[in-house]
Amino acid sequence: MTFSTFKSANKLITGQDALDYLAQALLKFNIQKPLIVSDQGVVKSGTIQHVLDLLDIEYSIYDSVKPEPELEQVQDCIEFYHSHQSDAVIAVGGGSALDIAKCVAALAGQDGEIRDFVGTDKIQGRNIPLIVIPTTSGTGSEVTNIAILSDTANQMKQGIVSDYLLPDVAIVSPLMSVSCPPSVTAASGVDALVHAIEAYISVNHTEITDALALQAIELIVEYLPQAYALPSNLIAREKMATASLMAGLAFGNAGVGAVHALAYPLGGKFKMAHGVSNALMLPYVLEWNVLGCAERLSKIAVMLKLAEDQHHMANAEKLVEFLHRFCQQLHIPAGLRVFGILESDIPALAAEAIKVERLLKNNPRQLSVQDIEAIYREAY
Repeated sequence: MTFSTFKSANKLITGQDALDYLAQALLKFNIQKPLIVSDQGVVKSGTIQHVLDLLDIEYSIYDSVKPEPELEQVQDCIEFYHSHQSDAVIAVGGGSALDIAKCVAALAGQDGEIRDFVGTDKIQGRNIPLIVIPTTSGTGSEVTNIAILSDTANQMKQGIVSDYLLPDVAIVSPLMSVSCPPSVTAASGVDALVHAIEAYISVNHTEITDALALQAIELIVEYLPQAYALPSNLIAREKMATASLMAGLAFGNAGVGAVHALAYPLGGKFKMAHGVSNALMLPYVLEWNVLGCAERLSKIAVMLKLAEDQHHMANAEKLVEFLHRFCQQLHIPAGLRVFGILESDIPALAAEAIKVERLLKNNPRQLSVQDIEAIYREAY
């Protein structure tokens, strides 16, 4: 017998007035003194004020989350949580802030070091209420059971995977992403596109994740350029918030594959932003994946009106070509060399990427370390 499961945050609140639900959530969980987890960008832009203005209770703010946070920052934030005698965690920020907050809520009551929980299903429970409010449309972290953190000792991204990381409430409002700089809008938006595409071609896809992924792809292709061109376009922002959420639900259940696996070493070793590394690798990895999922990539191409016939291989190639142009239009950096990576670094990158078996096993084409080296060289 085969079966599939579907995981999400316990409650999803979406729409332009979604923030109004926060007061109800505080009452439901009897929250008296929450810790707000955020970052300097969200604070300095004033975006966090949308949330703070709704709080009539005592709170503390941990606002030093880094763009690509390390494992050690979870411990730092846990100590901050205890020192302020907090009773809940509210994340306000992009994927990094959400991932730190998810870990703090799940681990603040646990014994052991943060590294003890790297991997899958190593967390025993969570008693701390967790509310997340994303300020970017990209990571989908508000609905996934995973947190991605940098392991500086090994110069690698590591995943903590547990259903106890799923938030109690995810509040997704387009108002929270209006202040996003265009470069962040582009990188996070293409990150969501990667999530949707990789979920659709994952060996673990289901009809439910397919529907979410395809709708997310269609929305992102139409509305990401609009949100990038005119940040104040609330319609485009709301469509992107919805698309990111749908992509998160899709990949949170179907999984992602080789694009993410190859992106991890770029973030760990060269500090590339997660969204940028995913966006850069997307078309190059898909070109290799065509052999394993031409029909599914062809369906995406037909949906986007890039093709009309049923020549799957040709249609899949048209999609890859389109994605190259799409990323260029959004000024996603093209080429690993832009980030100071040397060709001589590629074998080491491939050696790290091949270790990400948790993701590579979801990929529609089995890749060897030699294949991965070749993909990096094509992306150079």
